Amino acid sequence: MPSLTLSGVTVNFPFPPYDCQKDYMVKVIECLQRKVNGVLESPTGTGKTLCLLCATLAWREHFKDTISACKIADRLGGKKMFQNTPLSSWGMAVTDGNNPTYYTDVPKIIYASRTHSQLAQVMNELKTTSYRPNVCVLGSREQLCINQEVMHQDSNHVKVHMCRRKVSTRSCVYYNNLEEKNTDKDLVNSVLDVEDLVKYGNKQKVCPYYLTRSLKQQADVIFMPYNYLLDPKSRRAHNIELNGAVIIFDEAHNVEKTCEESTSFDLTPYDVASAIDAVDRLLVEQAEEVSRGGTVTDDFSVEYLSSGLKMDIDTIAKIKQILLDLEAAIDSYDVPSDQGITKPGMYVMLCFIYELFERAHLTYSNKSGVYEALDHIGGYLAGQPGIYLNTAGLQKLADIIQLVFCGEPSEKDRQQQMQSNTAHFKVHIHQDTRHSKKKMSADVWSSPSTKKQGNILSYWCFSPGFSMQDLVNQGVHCIILTSGTLSPLSSFTSEMRIEFPVCLENSHVIERDQIFVSIIERGPDGVKLSSAFDRRFVPENMASLGNTIANLSRVVPHGLLVFFPSFPLMEKTLDFWRVQGHASRIDKLKPMFVEPKGKGTFTEVIDGYYNKVNDPTSRGGTFFAVCRGKASEGLDFADTFGRGVIITGLPFPPKLDPRVILKMQYLDEMSRKKADGLKYLSGQEWYRQQAFRAVNQAIGRVIRHKEDYGAIFLCDQRFRASDVQAQLPSWVRPYVRNYDSFGNMVRDVTHFFKIAQTVRPVVVKKGTAQGCETECLPDTSPFCVTSCSSSQSCLSQRGKVLDNHLVPSLKRRKLDDDSGASGMAGICVGYECDAQECEKRPADLLDALERGNHCLEKDYAVVREEKADRLSTLSLQYEKKMDVEQRGGKRKIKLVQEQKLDVSEDVFEEWKASRAKNFLADMKKSLSQVTFDCMVRALQTYKSTDNLDVLLNETSVLTEDTNTHNLLRSFYQFIRPHHKKRFDEKCQELTGQGCGYKPDHSLSKEEKKAMILQSEVTERQLVEDNQLNTQQLNKGGWHLTKQGLRKPQTGSAPNSVHAVFLSDVKKALGAEKSAQVFQAIHNYKMTDNYENLVTKAVSLFTEKDHNFNLLVRFGMVLRPYHKKQYSEMLDALIGTPLSTSDVPVVNEEPR
Repeated sequence: MPSLTLSGVTVNFPFPPYDCQKDYMVKVIECLQRKVNGVLESPTGTGKTLCLLCATLAWREHFKDTISACKIADRLGGKKMFQNTPLSSWGMAVTDGNNPTYYTDVPKIIYASRTHSQLAQVMNELKTTSYRPNVCVLGSREQLCINQEVMHQDSNHVKVHMCRRKVSTRSCVYYNNLEEKNTDKDLVNSVLDVEDLVKYGNKQKVCPYYLTRSLKQQADVIFMPYNYLLDPKSRRAHNIELNGAVIIFDEAHNVEKTCEESTSFDLTPYDVASAIDAVDRLLVEQAEEVSRGGTVTDDFSVEYLSSGLKMDIDTIAKIKQILLDLEAAIDSYDVPSDQGITKPGMYVMLCFIYELFERAHLTYSNKSGVYEALDHIGGYLAGQPGIYLNTAGLQKLADIIQLVFCGEPSEKDRQQQMQSNTAHFKVHIHQDTRHSKKKMSADVWSSPSTKKQGNILSYWCFSPGFSMQDLVNQGVHCIILTSGTLSPLSSFTSEMRIEFPVCLENSHVIERDQIFVSIIERGPDGVKLSSAFDRRFVPENMASLGNTIANLSRVVPHGLLVFFPSFPLMEKTLDFWRVQGHASRIDKLKPMFVEPKGKGTFTEVIDGYYNKVNDPTSRGGTFFAVCRGKASEGLDFADTFGRGVIITGLPFPPKLDPRVILKMQYLDEMSRKKADGLKYLSGQEWYRQQAFRAVNQAIGRVIRHKEDYGAIFLCDQRFRASDVQAQLPSWVRPYVRNYDSFGNMVRDVTHFFKIAQTVRPVVVKKGTAQGCETECLPDTSPFCVTSCSSSQSCLSQRGKVLDNHLVPSLKRRKLDDDSGASGMAGICVGYECDAQECEKRPADLLDALERGNHCLEKDYAVVREEKADRLSTLSLQYEKKMDVEQRGGKRKIKLVQEQKLDVSEDVFEEWKASRAKNFLADMKKSLSQVTFDCMVRALQTYKSTDNLDVLLNETSVLTEDTNTHNLLRSFYQFIRPHHKKRFDEKCQELTGQGCGYKPDHSLSKEEKKAMILQSEVTERQLVEDNQLNTQQLNKGGWHLTKQGLRKPQTGSAPNSVHAVFLSDVKKALGAEKSAQVFQAIHNYKMTDNYENLVTKAVSLFTEKDHNFNLLVRFGMVLRPYHKKQYSEMLDALIGTPLSTSDVPVVNEEPR
């Protein structure tokens, strides 16, 4: 595994990194070494997750090495262990100066992402590295509990308390096995995600939930969703220690929203009423107990001690009164039905939220007692058998008390603490106008307050910096925020309210020929496209958008993604299209799949889309989704699953939403106050930023790795504005094109995909019930199908393909690969194809040929060339190994005559096409788009008209600059034989250098074949004429036999033929390549390895058309038992049958 040194830290990386990956890792290490925060943006497909893991873990190892160096230095008393190696080279810069450092000071890494599915992808990436830290992933009981009695409970709150009771009474068999299993070496040293932990727990009968808590104590890296980290109550529940830890937020574009939501709440009338109902039930129960003459503490059983009520009836009554007063205080505000009333967090001298709670007799003085009482009552009721009683309201009120009354200020500091707590909040009270209210339990408390429509108390945080500052206050080592879409970074960092000294806006790894970005201002009918509020539902606008998508469905291959600003807009637009016929037009071209609102059917819909795109009989599929939805955030539409992304408008937040209005008001207030001396976004800037960030996230679905390509269509006239384009990702902006004409855009994108499919073919595997196939894309290439007899293997192949597309990862080729090269080859010779062989891809020419000898297909197989200048060709392989054949073993190669195809001619044409593709790619990089298009049209015209004068006239622009002279000469490969001489003379005249014309270049393909055959007949006749007549010399010396000469005589004709041939090889190939040929012949003489010899010969002699003659003559160096095989290979390669006798013969020594 390659290693490199960055900022003094040695990083092991799975493959040689790109420059942008090095830049990213340098920034990560800078944050860690300097103990400063960083915000790092790197586009999807650049491998940021892998870089993040490798850089962080490498620094952590370096930190430990530094501690070891310090300890050794202390032991040596200032002496040097190695005279020539100063201690500073061990990494002293990362320690805290003169402070003593211990191994316990090595920071833990807390890696947070949005969801557990994203964390599973990160852990899979970790498995590809050389680092093996102790890891654990935190999850909830909902995800990890395997006790069926607990999991059958309806309420999550009940599950929590039932679990706690079982643990305290040792009545959970899974928890009881924890001590025995938590030291299992295989467990400690494994990288297990949530699903793996559940499987392990079921297999070993041990509790996964408490197992993660145990593993957390010794873990070097802790994975968790970032709401666990940002939500104070979740942090306390999971006992997450932050002091000295490195905090990493991956997919951090959602952190802002999570920060605000984790410190906000909405207290509904139902929440308060259900809490009062629960307390009232308990009060009645305890009153009946007292009336029977008993006490509430008579039962001293173990279960009672753990879950029984340790609270007198007066305390319960006080809690009920507080809840009743709180409900009355909230409902005392007369709120208009169409709008709410808003109060600032800070209100005159006393903060409004504290004033409200004080009316319910809830203050800092008694908040701890009330919280403990609510928590205790909730736990007691949740553990009671019988009828289920909702205790969620109690739990919510307990959480609210912890949030509002955070901190433990003294009496004199209490006012300052309250002002600090509420500075970034607003209180909003509005009517509960929900149409579908939750139903209460059958024994609901019948207070008059529940019979009227109540008010909702909302306490909203409008600064994500509130949570971020809380993390900093915990003493973290540093905080790193990273994502593919954080730009504009300045506005993002200003929202966080903490310093970010390290920033990075990374470049992409793709080339300009892999991305097409167009702004479509008008549809095909000339109507301007816009999703603005006053235009979105105009029939002409919706019809024009439908026509636009229908036309793009024709030109975008395979999968097409269409993103709408919101669900209501998508639903109304689709309804309009169904009535007007646009939907049926799109569905006929590419079947339509629509993202559902709920999570239940999403998997089914997305699987249907994947299957349709993979279906070789269809033209792909169209997936309609919304910005900020599930499809735009977490899914990976790599390769054919996302060849195009259409953005139908700017997804601004709903401007009439109270929370949006208050957020904008809050930012405007802070901007005017210039609070804390920090720069705040204005409300309007934040509003626009939200739309652009959602667009950028959706755009990121199209390019998922280095070899991917796709098109982005921005279908809204507002994208033409320069300030709007400035908000697009930095890797997209250079490629944006504005089109006044829809037709011009269609022309250019059609050309883009035609070139991309030719230069970057993609292999797509598919599975069916009966067999599996491998399709070689693009459509211009011949299909290459490999049938498998095992349906099980096909399903596994299909699963692997889906995994590749669902799990983003960056896979690199070897260093000597050329990204633009691809070879096609196939053969139908052999016995049977097992599932394992069908799944493996050929690595090179010989691998492909060997695959052919062992598979009974009549089709082609796809082979990726190892180097761009290497030509894949065809030959036959042995079934047995060479050592068996050398011992005289019989070669069992069955030639299927019915499968005989003109394969080699196709291969040769593929090679020529590959060379042409590379030339077109180079030309596109060197010329402007207009000039490049002109050159392509000139070639197409020449192909159809055979008019060289027109071509010369169009390409004359290449003679104006000496830097493009070589491009003009490269056109020689496209010139037809009867024009080559004239084109060569014209290049000599215009550029001072010809194209290497030779007379045989003017020969047609048929004439070349005839010349090659005639040449070989002449050479064979020469050999026959110069050989000794063994019939006349049969009575001669002992060294003669009826088979002819055993040992060639000095100066004999065969040696002359050899000398002439070798001389011709040297002239044709040059010294370097001819030396490779001679070395291959020498190796063949020593090892008898036919495959290696022929592979080298074919790769060198087929680079130029006029060297095919040498390939035929090359047969003279082969031993007799290889000549038939070589003859058959030439037959396939040249397209004209050759018998064994046609292959030149030269006598040789016996083996």
